[in-house]
Amino acid sequence: MISHATAANNSLSVGITSKQHERFEALLDEHKKILYKVANLYSKSREDREDVAQEIVAQLWRSFASFDGRVQFSTWMYRIALNVAISNYRRESARKRYVLSDEEQLLKAVDLSTERSEELRVLYQFIDGLDPLNKALVMLYLDGNSYAETAQVLGISETNVATKISRLKQQLKQGKK
Repeated sequence: MISHATAANNSLSVGITSKQHERFEALLDEHKKILYKVANLYSKSREDREDVAQEIVAQLWRSFASFDGRVQFSTWMYRIALNVAISNYRRESARKRYVLSDEEQLLKAVDLSTERSEELRVLYQFIDGLDPLNKALVMLYLDGNSYAETAQVLGISETNVATKISRLKQQLKQGKK
């Protein structure tokens, strides 16, 4: 799906040593699940997911020289990936507001007969209806990040994270009734 070498070998890599390139590749490979989660959360079609993932990798590479290790690589990666994905989501949603992808139409046609499938469908529907910040918040929460890590990634306070998660849980419960 993603060619790390493409991003790493482009003209933006001036001043980057081969050792830094190898470190970038290793860190990206170690944390690639973040890349896929973010791309999947903010993109509807396979092609859009691939485009967003490529944009994220390119931006990670452009910013890699400024990564100073004060935060975990995963936190830094989440922040960049979410910024890229949210920017892309906003740009694309204005253009594709009323067009259903083939995958969406297929998912609507699938019979989700088990209770678990229904719960997942409700959860995904709930997440899909959230604004970009709350989507990111839910993803980070479901991914098991602490409130402190989530606050750092999103640039909000831990108290704000706790409050937003509590409100989102209440909204989800109210929607299930």
